[in-house]
Amino acid sequence: MSALATADLGAVLQLVPVRRAGAALLLAAVGLPVIGVIIVGLDIMPVRFAMMHVALLGIAVGLLTGLDPMLCALVACALSGAGVAPLARTPGGLSGAMGLLMSLAVAAALLVLAVSGVDASGAFALLWGSILSVGTADLVVLAALAVVVPVLFRWRRGDVALLLYDRELAECSGVPVRLLTTALLVLVAVAVAGAIRLTGALLVDALTLLPALAARRLGRSLWSITLWAVGIGLAVNLTGFLLALWLDWPPGPVLVLTAGAVVLAAHLVPERRNSSWRAPASVPPTSLPSSH
Repeated sequence: MSALATADLGAVLQLVPVRRAGAALLLAAVGLPVIGVIIVGLDIMPVRFAMMHVALLGIAVGLLTGLDPMLCALVACALSGAGVAPLARTPGGLSGAMGLLMSLAVAAALLVLAVSGVDASGAFALLWGSILSVGTADLVVLAALAVVVPVLFRWRRGDVALLLYDRELAECSGVPVRLLTTALLVLVAVAVAGAIRLTGALLVDALTLLPALAARRLGRSLWSITLWAVGIGLAVNLTGFLLALWLDWPPGPVLVLTAGAVVLAAHLVPERRNSSWRAPASVPPTSLPSSH
């Protein structure tokens, strides 16, 4: 079947796995684009790659021990995010640590799978995602992220804005930089692990980074960029998922292509002068961008 008729699409949307997948994508669109804003703002692009590898290790351990693989992936990512937080003082230091973490995690995952004799197909299948296999546990994780991430972002919005603007200035201003950085890195790590089921580890950027990149082009402040990111995430997830069902195509790649098209379209819009909340440390405090 190359495409579904409109009537057939309506029937498909009544199926429980499809409705569960749709709910997961809507929940993901609330929390994960905000994580993308944090990734862009802190300039920690390598973190998401490292966490994909750590998640693979957690899944391998779960398959070996008989525990829930996704729960093991979440725990492994959360611990790794907290562990690398002290290295986040400079992007270079964090990038080096992420490279080491990626290598060690994937090597350990392959070793666990090889020595234990566990079928590796289940672990590597998550590299490509399986959105229609989303379960209750996945929905709980995404719902928690949809609540915790926006609440933390709103509650500590001024501190987050200052941290993303300039780390040293934030420290001098009394912001608990270490604690806040650790919390943000743990959220990033858990969000990457939580999104793996939806698009796969290789395509997780569609839910996190791409909406943030488009929003950064459109927003005037950190808060407006965040709202743009969530709005774009909702539009991309809903449109991409319905399009994939209608065409009977894999949802993961369709979501990525849809998000990529939005990013390209956003870059056709003239860049706003104050669309970036990040600036060199030499900028005086009086010129700080508004977080409102």
